[in-house]
Amino acid sequence: MTVRVLLADDEHLLRMAFTMILDAQPDLSVVGEAADGAEAAAMARRLHPDVVLMDVRMPGTDGIEATRRIVRDCPRTRVLILTTFDLDEYAFAALKAGASGFLLKNTRPDDLLTAIHTIASGDAVVSPRVTRRLLETFAPQLLNGSAQGQDKRLDLLTPREREVLIQVGRGLSNTEIAAALHLSEATVKTHLGRILDKLQLRDRVQAVVFTYESRLIHPT
Repeated sequence: MTVRVLLADDEHLLRMAFTMILDAQPDLSVVGEAADGAEAAAMARRLHPDVVLMDVRMPGTDGIEATRRIVRDCPRTRVLILTTFDLDEYAFAALKAGASGFLLKNTRPDDLLTAIHTIASGDAVVSPRVTRRLLETFAPQLLNGSAQGQDKRLDLLTPREREVLIQVGRGLSNTEIAAALHLSEATVKTHLGRILDKLQLRDRVQAVVFTYESRLIHPT
């Protein structure tokens, strides 16, 4: 199946470069280009792409608001944030808004292609550790006052699922969680799938964000 990609970036030359890379692949197709967030959100509603490559720092409607609109209006579309800095307040805010990951703009073409396929398959491309670094850096000011006590959805989890979620929030991989909790890796994957389903979260990145938003884990 061909993965349909929408590009959103205010730099025309950068969009051209990404288009050349993506359209050269037999299973990828650029279905549209947007120069700002409002245009990206409108095109996503019209074109229903599988993946949106989203710049966060754009004039007018930025990538954060565009991500929020796309996640709300196009539940099957995944957003992959493009940023210049690996610790970027905008990137964190976009993850919080529903993006499934982020990449640096200077990433290698092979890594970009892998990330797009990973996002399209329903997984996240940002490692939990990198997400945790973002959260620990920016959560104190961006999550301030966003939740009063723990989220009631936590009551839906079994004690073991809550333990797994805490380890996910701490940035551990499935293998590390399995070792810490004396479980098989397959069991950890099963628990994580149930956690995402019960909490109505899109992917692992959103699970990490949830642990901080719900005050299950506190920024250090």
